[in-house]
Amino acid sequence: MIDIQRIREDPEAVKEAIATLGAEAPIDEIVNLDLKRRKLLQELEGLRQGKNETSERIGRMEPGDERQGLIDSMSGVNARIKALESALRGNEDALQRAMYEVPNLPDASVPVGADESENVVLREEGRLRKFDFEPLPHWDLGPELGILDFERGVKLSGSRFYILKGAGAKLQRALIQWMLDLHVSDHGYTEIYPPAIVKEQCMWGAGQLPKFADNIYRDVEDDLWLVGTAEIPLTNLHRDEILEAEDLPISYVAYTPCFRREKFSGGRDVRGIKRGHQFDKVEMYKFILPEESYAALEQILEHAAAVCRALEIPYRVVQMVTGDLGFTAAKKYDLELWAPGSEEWLEVSSVSNCEAFQARRTHIRFRREKGAKPEYVHTLNGSGLALPRTLIAVLENYQQADGSVIVPDVLRPYMGGMERIALEN
Repeated sequence: MIDIQRIREDPEAVKEAIATLGAEAPIDEIVNLDLKRRKLLQELEGLRQGKNETSERIGRMEPGDERQGLIDSMSGVNARIKALESALRGNEDALQRAMYEVPNLPDASVPVGADESENVVLREEGRLRKFDFEPLPHWDLGPELGILDFERGVKLSGSRFYILKGAGAKLQRALIQWMLDLHVSDHGYTEIYPPAIVKEQCMWGAGQLPKFADNIYRDVEDDLWLVGTAEIPLTNLHRDEILEAEDLPISYVAYTPCFRREKFSGGRDVRGIKRGHQFDKVEMYKFILPEESYAALEQILEHAAAVCRALEIPYRVVQMVTGDLGFTAAKKYDLELWAPGSEEWLEVSSVSNCEAFQARRTHIRFRREKGAKPEYVHTLNGSGLALPRTLIAVLENYQQADGSVIVPDVLRPYMGGMERIALEN
């Protein structure tokens, strides 16, 4: 969540910033609740101080009518204190709920724009391949190779599910293992294998609730939630901890299966495997000093881009405008791989600086030196990369005229030396 001090100092400026996101938030309600909270606290603290002073006075008095009168008068004070404490708890709960509805505010460097149509393409790298045949989209190519089965996926689980088979499943696994190894060995991340099911508190901490409640799979009986990204458990790894400055940055990378109900995408991308209810993703995550977070954002972007370059697939970097930032990011980039069969750029990574937004929700702080006042860390995340869209880009870019698919050089050691995926595989 954002610092409530920003709302206290200039609520109108906060409203204007939120408007550029195309979002709404109960800022006026927060202002009123905050004022009421401070009034309740002021009265409560005054009564507690008076009670302590009266108790000390009673303790010094001899038994008698005056002493008993003071004791009797305290019963009314105690009742008022209990009433104020109850009112304060209710007020603070309401204030907390309202603050949870406020999105992160955009960094000043983010371009103002209404939606994704106004996002800014910063650069493109790699040459688009020229085919001497009509390249197939993956939804035709995969079934013809016998590595992608839509019908059995639907039979098992319904729409937007599919089966990867044989070399297709192996290619997916190879991509995951290679990307993990690359980020650990070349980019200095520590690998984490987290749970894919978390407590509700973790969802609030990562900023998934309350906004995305309808898009998350949930076990109601045990009140556990299936993660839509490894960002969620990684955010909460150091929840309620105070870190030391010399231990920062902390850099994690994790693979998880991810689950999303895709209720917000009805009717979109219904062909192929671009948008499913279950997918795999390798996620990078950093806890870092506030003054270093924007340099770290560029670093994570470069780490994601390194994956695209190593696969030798054309990609582009897109900066999100305010209207496409999402709920938690102060600044965000997307990386997109070109898919020649589908004839579109596929988002394979979102790289975000959330500043202290998630750290406030999870109470993750650090001390610059022993005895110093704790400060909130900044958190950053980025896909490194997401599947199956990376798989789509590999299949469509490396397809051959005979219907086979060449395995990219970097993946061959993870494919048992396989150089080509053909029907007989």
